[in-house]
Amino acid sequence: MKNTKNILLVGVGGQGTILVSKILSTGLMEAGYDVKMSEIHGMAQRGGSVSTQVRYGEKVHSPIIGLGEADILVSFETMETLRWLEYLKPEGIVVINDYEIPSAPILLGNLDYPQGVIKLIEEKADTKVIKAAEKAEEIGNQRVMNVVLLGALVKSMDLMDIDWEEVIKNSVREEFVEMNLIAFNVGVDSVTSYEESYSVN
Repeated sequence: MKNTKNILLVGVGGQGTILVSKILSTGLMEAGYDVKMSEIHGMAQRGGSVSTQVRYGEKVHSPIIGLGEADILVSFETMETLRWLEYLKPEGIVVINDYEIPSAPILLGNLDYPQGVIKLIEEKADTKVIKAAEKAEEIGNQRVMNVVLLGALVKSMDLMDIDWEEVIKNSVREEFVEMNLIAFNVGVDSVTSYEESYSVN
């Protein structure tokens, strides 16, 4: 349907893309949207590519996002952005985590990690670059990097009217709630600061 929004999250196994997709889907459903979510794990257990697709609107008939249909592409790992960029709408948004995880061929020395990825993406799409790993480390645990990116996604898609604090509280273990709430707000603030800086320039 015309009012359906499409969110594509991509990363590497172990980065928490699927948890973010589940939190996102829960929040959207509780807000009254019809939501469909699909997962592609690939070689997730070995650090391979992982993607999840979340579609929401008044009525969603399929969980699959086609080429050129994503309203936003959220990339948890820099190089993964290139793999999935063709799924983004011409007017779509990219939220890219400035964070590199070398693939097996790169680790073996058979390939070099590509240079200039972020610059290339910025030339092709409306791009917000978030150093989510650094921000997570400042919070005290790099594993909340995914929730930093969730905050950036929510802000970028103008979904701030949903009670994400309550959704996060119900989605993570009690001892990690406070840290994840901080991470979420850091992600929101990152996009706010990025947009303010961009508007000044």
